[in-house]
Amino acid sequence: MATSTLARWTSRGDRLDPAQASFEGSLDSCFDWPGRSFSVAALSRQGDCGDAAGSAWLRADPAHVRADMTTARMLACGELGLDPAECADIARDLKPLFGDAGFEFDAPRSDRWYLRAPPGSQLPQCATPDQAMGDDLKLHLPEGASGKRWRQLFNDAQVILHNHPVNSRRAARGAVNVNSLWFWGAGVLPGFARSALGGVLSNRAEIRALAQLAGVSPLALESRTWLEVVDAVAPASAVLLDLVELRDAALQDDWLAPAEAALRGGRIDQAMLNFASGERFRIRRSHRWRFWRPMRGLQA
Repeated sequence: MATSTLARWTSRGDRLDPAQASFEGSLDSCFDWPGRSFSVAALSRQGDCGDAAGSAWLRADPAHVRADMTTARMLACGELGLDPAECADIARDLKPLFGDAGFEFDAPRSDRWYLRAPPGSQLPQCATPDQAMGDDLKLHLPEGASGKRWRQLFNDAQVILHNHPVNSRRAARGAVNVNSLWFWGAGVLPGFARSALGGVLSNRAEIRALAQLAGVSPLALESRTWLEVVDAVAPASAVLLDLVELRDAALQDDWLAPAEAALRGGRIDQAMLNFASGERFRIRRSHRWRFWRPMRGLQA
């Protein structure tokens, strides 16, 4: 289990002051950018298509929502197994809806869909898919008079998707229906970013785009070569390993166990753990002798 190395590190390492519990908070020790937050939609669009500058952006990702007696809950968002032809068919029928509202709808990938808006547009600040997943969607939809427009677009998109031929064909073969969109990640591309990192390994488009803005060439998250990247920049610089999407054996066996061995053998000087919860830890080679400390988990 991935908890074996993490449990040792979080028990024996130094607990640092917590950061903001957010996407930005997990990165603020690695990057500087103007303002206190940034747009995941604009960054991922830049990573996907390279054309984010000069517009405001909103993710409008494909989602599967299921209604019960009292509400509706999102059970999946993003990667739903759509093929390029299905994306193109759905996009063709959603574009008029958003075009009439003043936005350009685009589905360049099966898992990330976008709305382009003029700079200065009032876009909704919605929960991330992870925050809304499984919860009552009414608690996460845009509120008030300013949100009325977006609630209507949300409902109108559901009507189009509910009756769409793509979903009829998917239902016939037992695939999950794409019966909703989820709006999130609103904003514009940062004007600049800075970083002292010597390397960034990530498969997330938004992290790769942020690294490029900071002048750091991102690399794919490849477990066979990451130590070579560390060796190339050490000891002058650090390397960011973006492991947030990894779980269980893939995380423990391919990343945490080799990192622990490299730390124990002196190949790396220290490791910093930044969690989305805001918790942060610094682990040094000498901390392995703190075996007397009881094992503890992360905060719930």
